[in-house]
Amino acid sequence: MRTILVLNPKGGCGKTTLATNIAGWFAQRGKCVSLADCDPQGSSADWLAIRPDGLAKIEPAELNGNELLINRNTEILIIDSPAAIHDEKLVNITRAAQTVVLPVLPSAIDVRAAERFLRELVSHRKQINRKVKLASVANRVREDTLSAAKLEYYLQTLTLPNGSKIPYMTMLRASQNYVHAAEMGRTIFELAPSKSYYDREQWKPLLRWLSGPGSIPHSSHS
Repeated sequence: MRTILVLNPKGGCGKTTLATNIAGWFAQRGKCVSLADCDPQGSSADWLAIRPDGLAKIEPAELNGNELLINRNTEILIIDSPAAIHDEKLVNITRAAQTVVLPVLPSAIDVRAAERFLRELVSHRKQINRKVKLASVANRVREDTLSAAKLEYYLQTLTLPNGSKIPYMTMLRASQNYVHAAEMGRTIFELAPSKSYYDREQWKPLLRWLSGPGSIPHSSHS
C-alpha cells in the first residue's frame, strides 16, 4: 500500500486542501484510495461526508485510538495530519509514510515554522528508521507579489541540515476554486475545466512526482 502524508505542524497551511485533492486525483485514475483525517478539526472527514455519490469513490480511514482502520483493498492511503504534532506523535505518523508533502504559506512566520519542523524531523531520523521522500509546495500564494517570490526562492533553495536538497514541486495560488470545490465535496479536478484549467496546470509538477518512482523510497518499490 502506498502512503502519502501531508504534514506541517503549523496550523492553517492548507493540509486538508492538498490531502483531499491528492486523494481525489488518484481516485479519478481508478485507484482504490482511502483518506485518513487525523486532525481533530475533522475537515477532511467533513469533506468526505458531503462528497457526491457519483464521483470517484474515496474510502474513509477511521482513527481508532492510535490505530487507523483502513479498507483492506486500499492501494493508496492519504493522511491529513493534525497541527501541533511533535516528538513521539511526529515520529509515529512519519514512520507510517513513504512520501511526505510539506505545504508552506508565504509568510515569515510560516517559513520559520517550516525550518523548525525540518530540524525536528531530522533530529528524529533514527527513530523514524526509514528513508521518507519529502517535497515542498508553496500554498495559498498571491501571485506576482514579493512574498510569493521570496517563498518560491526559499523553497527552491531549501535543504535539510545534512545538506540534502528538498525538492520544491509547485506553487498553488490562493484561488476561490478551492473554496467552491471544498463546499461541494469535490476536488479542483472535478470542476469545469474552463474555470479550473490554470489551477490544474499548477498541480501537474506535484502529481507527476507523486505518480513517479522519485517519490517512493527504493525499499518500497514493489
